[in-house]
Amino acid sequence: MKTIEIYNILDNLYEKKIIFLEAENDFQLLIGVILSAQTTDKQVNSILPELFENYPTPEKLGKAEINNIIEIIHPVGFFNIKAANIIKTADIIHKKHGDAVPAEMSALLQLPGVGRKSANVVRGQIFNLPAIIVDTHFQRTVTRLGLTSAKQPNKVEEELNKIVPEKLQYRFSMLINKHGRTICKAKKPLCEKCGLISLCQFYN
Repeated sequence: MKTIEIYNILDNLYEKKIIFLEAENDFQLLIGVILSAQTTDKQVNSILPELFENYPTPEKLGKAEINNIIEIIHPVGFFNIKAANIIKTADIIHKKHGDAVPAEMSALLQLPGVGRKSANVVRGQIFNLPAIIVDTHFQRTVTRLGLTSAKQPNKVEEELNKIVPEKLQYRFSMLINKHGRTICKAKKPLCEKCGLISLCQFYN
């Protein structure tokens, strides 16, 4: 099975634990994922320490003044909507979930700023649940590998769910994402350094 071959090759190439967002707990990861939409993880990681130093709990963040949050998260872009989203999400986490991040997809999707990609990051990283995480790096790489021709992220997720065994899905997602960031780059993919050449539709 092609997906298993890809998994095995990348699993031997990359570190056993791939982490992009530097979070100290489940709540910090959730907020970091919301902030990471349409920006880089590096930018998000640069503002998280100050954010959580001032607002360490869902209760405190949920009561924050939006202008104070905007001032902290300004570097990540789309800061007005993101500030509103993380305040609302923190408030819901505190009042509805007793300060615990929920594992259920339906509950996660009810949180402001959380889409399927964000929810799958939470489900995979925190709860070790099956999760196909479709961001731009993942979608570009699996498309080049010939695993899907779908254009919509939800459809990509649906198709990959069918061909990647559940127990491998989260690790597969992180491996593909890492490969997309380091080798299978958007403008100039480093094909000569890629261990997947023999399996790659784009290259062949």
